Amino acid sequence: MSKRTKRDLRRRRQMRVRNKVRGTAERPRMAVFRSARHVQVQLIDDTSGRALMGLSSYSPSIADAVSGAEDKRAQSHAVGKAIAAKAAEAGIKEAVFDRGGYLYHGRVKALAEGAREGGLKI
Repeated sequence: MSKRTKRDLRRRRQMRVRNKVRGTAERPRMAVFRSARHVQVQLIDDTSGRALMGLSSYSPSIADAVSGAEDKRAQSHAVGKAIAAKAAEAGIKEAVFDRGGYLYHGRVKALAEGAREGGLKI
């Protein structure tokens, strides 16, 4: 029996979620990636296989909102609000949330709540 690493276990959870969640042009998949320092989010249309837009906590467009945040959860919340505003400009009102194999708490939850506050229906 081979030893499973954290990365392998996360990949299995990620694929389990991915099999159930599909994004379209009208309702794209909101995919989250969380690293040790930053958080990244993309709106993806799975029917055409394209990323419609993306944003991260180190993006220059939201540097002032993120730099004023006291912790990483507050930064994630700001990224969620910013992606919702960017999606609204593009005419996207709804998305399906893909937590990327991470547990729905902490920074992942803060990003989703920020997006909801920004007007994106998840």
